[in-house]
Parts: sequence; structure tokens; C-alpha cells
Amino acid sequence: MTVNPATQPLRLKTALKTYPHTRALKTGELSAPAVELIFENVEPIYRAFAPMARNQVYDVSEMAIVTYLQAKAYGKPVVLLPAVVAARFQQGCIVYNARRGKLDVGSLAGKKVGVRAYSQTTGMWVRAILAQTYGVRPEQIEWVTIEDAHLAEYRDPPFVRRAEPDKQLLPMLRAGELDAAILGNDLPDEPGIEPLIDNAAAADHAWYAIHRYVPVNHVVVVTKALADAHPHAVRAVYDLLCRGKASVAAENPGKPDKLLLGYDALRGPLEETLAFCEQQRLLPCKLTVDEIFADSLGILGDAAR
Repeated sequence: MTVNPATQPLRLKTALKTYPHTRALKTGELSAPAVELIFENVEPIYRAFAPMARNQVYDVSEMAIVTYLQAKAYGKPVVLLPAVVAARFQQGCIVYNARRGKLDVGSLAGKKVGVRAYSQTTGMWVRAILAQTYGVRPEQIEWVTIEDAHLAEYRDPPFVRRAEPDKQLLPMLRAGELDAAILGNDLPDEPGIEPLIDNAAAADHAWYAIHRYVPVNHVVVVTKALADAHPHAVRAVYDLLCRGKASVAAENPGKPDKLLLGYDALRGPLEETLAFCEQQRLLPCKLTVDEIFADSLGILGDAAR
């Protein structure tokens, strides 16, 4: 954060992935007099999450929802804005190597399943769906990880083990060292690597019909220092995110809203997400939606209802 004279916009170090709804913010087509967003090039964007959660290296940052919830639970000075910037249906994200034989969700108990980190948000959603929809609880699976959580304080449950150094999930799946793996944006287009859940798209639509939201992957957070010292800047950032969503609204008519905005829209999804995280031993203490919203409610107020 660079403080300029009062007549100049506040320069905010920002980490956001380029999506259709953030592109205009990053090109400057959408702007606000109060702030200037100085974008850092972070690729893939999840590489920004640990530095932001641990050391608040940005003023404004995209962050996985589980990373944010862990940061909040561990008392890190980051503030959630009620703005989703990435969400997706998840049932196609758990895959297996069909060249080594058929595997289905009914035979998953006792198997080895790889995931980048146990705390990865995509992994949380897949485990929640496996437990809630298919009756396969997290502790029935041997989870194999290749990375730590974004929060250094977090410790994995006892049914999670670390792969040997330098191992990667897809080669392990090909070699039969894993029975299945959870892969998000890096899902391969490779013969033989198949979704574990049959008709995953139809299963996702059935899930949506019950829950009425798309599973939330990434939200936006700001530092507490920014929120305390420059609440007007936080309001400007939230307004830009709203304008970014509005700029692409016509591109997805009739489709489920993946970019939830506002406290009312996020309350139900956050309540379920907290419950899933507690069930999976992802949080060191109980959190409520009200205490999460309290961090920004005094700044955004009715503008974010």
C-alpha cells in the first residue's frame, strides 16, 4: 500500500487472476478515483495465497475459501470481502486411471487418493460431496499430499500422509501409486484418465438443485491494516468487483451464478462451507458467519447486502 497525497488514489498491491470479470479491472477499463490497483503477476494464482495468509504481502488478494477460513481461525489480520471470484462444480475433479482397471465411488473406501494439500479447497469440496452424497467419509480414505497447507500452523489429520519428495500426482496416478487423484485447474485431457464419478455433470446439477449455489473456490480479502486505515479504499475495491461482475453479466444468461456478491448471497454457502471444514478437521476452532462478516460489515454496510 502506497499512501499518496489526498488528491491522488491510494496505490494497492493486488493479486487477482485474469478472469472475464476481472479483466477490465486489470486493463484499467474499470477504475475508481479512490484507488489504483497495482497488479502483481502471480501464476498460478494459488501461489499468492500462502504469502497473503501468512504475511499479508498484498493489500488486496484473491484467496481460496479454505485458506481464508483457516487464516481467520488462526487470527491472521485479513478481512473477507463478500465477493466470490471463482467457483465451479467439483464432481469431475476426482479422476482415476482406467487403464489399470475400473474404479467407482462405491469402492473408494480404503483406497489411496492424492490431493495437492489436504487443505486445498477443491479437495474439501470433493470430500464433502463424497461424504454427503455417496457416504464415503474422509477418514475411510488414505489421503496422499505433495504440499503443505497455506497456513503453517495447520496439521493434517492422521489419515493423511505426505508423498516422497518431488513426487507429483499425475505421474503417481499413471504408475498406480495412487488409486485416484483430485485435480482442479490441472485436470488432464489424457486417454485413460477418467472421472471417478459417473455422469459428473449430471451429478453436479443434482447437487445444485439441492444446495442452490455453485461450490465456492476463491474469494477476495484485504488486509486489516487497509480496512482500519482506509475504509473508503475497501469500499472502492468492492465496488470495482461488483462492476466487474456486471460487465460480463450478459454472457451467462440463465446459468447458475458463480460470482456471488453480498452478505445475503454468501450466508448460506458459507454456513455449509464452515460445516464441511469442521467435519473434515480443517479448522482449529469453531467460526460463525456473523463473526466473519463483522470484519467488513461496518465498512460496506447496506451496499453489500
